[in-house]
Amino acid sequence: MAFVVVCFVIMPCVALKSENAWGGHTSVSMDTVVRADGDVTLGEVVVRGDGNKIETQMRSAQNTVSVGDGYVCESLCGSLMQSLSKIAGVGARSVGSGASSPEIRGLGGNRILIAENGIKHEGQQWDDDHGLEIDQYAVEKAVVMKGPDALSYGSDAICGVVSIETNSVPQEGLTGMARVFARSNNGTLGVNGKAGYRRGRLWIKGNVTLTGYGDYKVPTDSIEYYSYYIKLKDGRLRNTAGREADGNIAFGAGGERWETRFSVSSVNAKSGFFANAHGIEVRLSKIDYDKSSRDIDLPRHTSRHTTIMNHMEVRIGNGTVTNDMGWQRNTQREESEPVSHGYMPKPTDFLERKFLKHTFQDKANVRLMMGQHVVRIGAAIETQVNRRGGWGFIIPDFKQTSIGCFCSDRLIVSDEIIVSYGVRYDYGKINIESYNDWYKTPTADGDSVFKERSKGFQKAFESVTWSVGMSHNMGQWLYKVNIGKGFRMPIAKELGADGVNYNIFRYEQGNDGLGTEESYQIDAGIYGEWRAASFAVTPFANYFPNYIYLSPTSRYVEGLQLYEYTESRVVRLGLEASGTWHIMRNLDMNVDFEYLRARQKSGAKKGYTLPFSPPIRMRGELRYTYGGKGRFVSAEIVCVGPQDEIVPPEETTPGHRELNASLGWDKSLGNGTLRITMRGDNLLNKRYYDHTSFYRLIDVPEPGRNGSIMLTYIF
Repeated sequence: MAFVVVCFVIMPCVALKSENAWGGHTSVSMDTVVRADGDVTLGEVVVRGDGNKIETQMRSAQNTVSVGDGYVCESLCGSLMQSLSKIAGVGARSVGSGASSPEIRGLGGNRILIAENGIKHEGQQWDDDHGLEIDQYAVEKAVVMKGPDALSYGSDAICGVVSIETNSVPQEGLTGMARVFARSNNGTLGVNGKAGYRRGRLWIKGNVTLTGYGDYKVPTDSIEYYSYYIKLKDGRLRNTAGREADGNIAFGAGGERWETRFSVSSVNAKSGFFANAHGIEVRLSKIDYDKSSRDIDLPRHTSRHTTIMNHMEVRIGNGTVTNDMGWQRNTQREESEPVSHGYMPKPTDFLERKFLKHTFQDKANVRLMMGQHVVRIGAAIETQVNRRGGWGFIIPDFKQTSIGCFCSDRLIVSDEIIVSYGVRYDYGKINIESYNDWYKTPTADGDSVFKERSKGFQKAFESVTWSVGMSHNMGQWLYKVNIGKGFRMPIAKELGADGVNYNIFRYEQGNDGLGTEESYQIDAGIYGEWRAASFAVTPFANYFPNYIYLSPTSRYVEGLQLYEYTESRVVRLGLEASGTWHIMRNLDMNVDFEYLRARQKSGAKKGYTLPFSPPIRMRGELRYTYGGKGRFVSAEIVCVGPQDEIVPPEETTPGHRELNASLGWDKSLGNGTLRITMRGDNLLNKRYYDHTSFYRLIDVPEPGRNGSIMLTYIF
C-alpha cells in the first residue's frame, strides 16, 4: 500500500507514456473508425491526449488497443514487443538486446497468438530465448486484444492476440520514408526505408531494414550465477551483439467490389548468447570475448524467417467473402563450442541445434449483414512440419495438423446496446517422432544402448470454445463485459522434450500425458469521461482447469536439476486502470496501473503463484506539444513494486523506479517532412531487475542508461 501511495504522489509531477482510457495513447492517439462488423481501421496519427470516443469503444465487447507506425518508432526500442510493452497489461520478456517474447497479462509463449496480416506467425516460440521474427519498422498498425479470442484464431489465442498489419494500400502516387536510428547503450546503428506507389487500381510497396548492435551494458561490474562470481568488462554482457537484415515487398489490386494483396517478407538475424550463461563456457573457452564488443562469437543464434501471404476479398450484395493464405519457412541454428554432458562424447562440430519448420495456413470467412445482425462464418486449416538437427537434443521432430470452424453474430440491439456471441470447434493432431541418442549410454546390466530420448506417438485434441459479450453506452459512461473460453494444444516440447537447456543450464523433460489446456475468462470494462478527463478500468478473471508449465523438481539428471512439464488448476485475477487529464491546451497527463494475482490450486506447487508473474506496476507521463503534431517534450516515470510472490527456485525481485524522457521535432523540408525523435531511458542509470526477464534467472539486471535518436524523412 505504501508503494501505491508513493507512486500517486510522484506521478502528477513526472509520468510515463501509456495507454489512455480509450485504448489510444496520449502521445499517439488514433483517429480510429470501427466498421459495423467490428474491424478496426486506423486513420491519421494525431498527437493528443483524448484518445478514442465512447461511441468507438462500444463496438467491441473485448478490450483492445490500437497503435500505429508513429507509436512504434517513437518508442525507439530494440524489438517490437519492447515497444508495445508501454501498453498497460502488455509485457516483453527480454532475451538479450535484440530479441524479446510477448506477454499479455503475465502470460506468454504459445498462449499469445501473433497474427501478421491475418496469418498466425509461426516460428520457434516454444523456447524462452527466441524472439519474434518480425521487422518492427515494417509495422503500420498493431492491435492488441487482451483476453481469449479463440473464435477468430482457434488454438493459442488463450490469453490475447497481437494483430499486426504491414500491407495497407498506399496513397495515390509515390510515397515513402527513410529512417536512420541509433542507440547508445549497445551501439545500435540502423537504417530503414519504405516506398509505395499506387496508380488507380494497382499498387506496390516495399520495406528494407538493416541493423547492427554490440554487447549491451548493465549498471554493474559483476554478476553471480550458480555460485560463480562473474566479472564483467566495462559492464558489458559478453557476446550479446547481433545484426539483422529484413525486407518485404507487397503488391495488389482492387476494384469497387474486390481486392487482392500478395506479399513476400524475409527476416534474418544473427546474435550471440550471453557467453557466461551458456554452460559457463567462458571459464574454459579459448575465445577472447573481451576483444571487441561487436563480435558475434560462439555461442550464437541464427534465424531466417520467410513468409509468403495472399489476401483475397470479394463483396457481394450485403456480404463479404475473404480468404487468407500463408506459407512460412523458419530456420533456426544454435552453435556452441562442443561440450559434453552425461555419457555424450565431445562433439566434433559447432552445430548444437538446428530446427527447420514449414507452416501452411488457409482461412476463409463469410460476413453477412442481415438487418441488425452481422454474422460471420469461417473455417481454417493449418499444417506444420518441424525437423531438428545438431548434437544437442531438446525437442523431437513432429508433424501437426489442425482444422477449425466457427459462427458468430453481432447484434445491434439499439444505439446504446450491442451484443456479440459465437461458437467454434477445433480438432488437432500431433505426430511426435521417436529419437535416440547418437551415442551409447551404459545400462544397469553392464550393456550399453542408444538411449531413447523421445518415443514416437500420435495424439489428438479437440475443443469447443465460445464467447458472449455486451457493450452498453450510457452517455458519458460505457460498460462492457465479455465471457469466453479459450484453449491451447500442447506443443511438441511440452509433450516430448528430454534434454539439457544450455541457455539456463537445466534438464527439461516433457509429459506425453498432457491434455488440451483450457481457460475460462471474464473481462469487463468501465469507461467514463468528464470535461477534460477520461478514465478506464478493465478488470479480468480467468480459471485454468489444467494450466501446463515447467516445474522444478528435487531430482537431478546428468548433474543438472530436472524440470518437468506438469498440470495445475490455476486462478488469475487482475486489472488495468488508466486515466488522461488534458490539463491545458498543449499539456496532457496520462497515468496507468496494472495488477495481477495468480494462484495454483492443485499439484506440487499448490498455493504458489506462477513463474514469471509480473509485479504491480504504475506508469505516467507529462507531455507538452507545441508548433504542430510532431513537436513534443515528455517526462516519464515507471514505478514497479517488489515481487515477493514467487515459485521456488525463483528469487524475489525488489521494486524500482525508472525515469525516462523524450522529445520530437519536425520541419518541412523540400516536398516532405524531416522528423527528429530522441529518447532517454533509465536516465539515472539505476540497477534494477525485471522479474519477467529471461536473464533475471541468472542475476543479470536490466540495461543501464540508454540514449536513442531517430531521423525520419517522410515524402
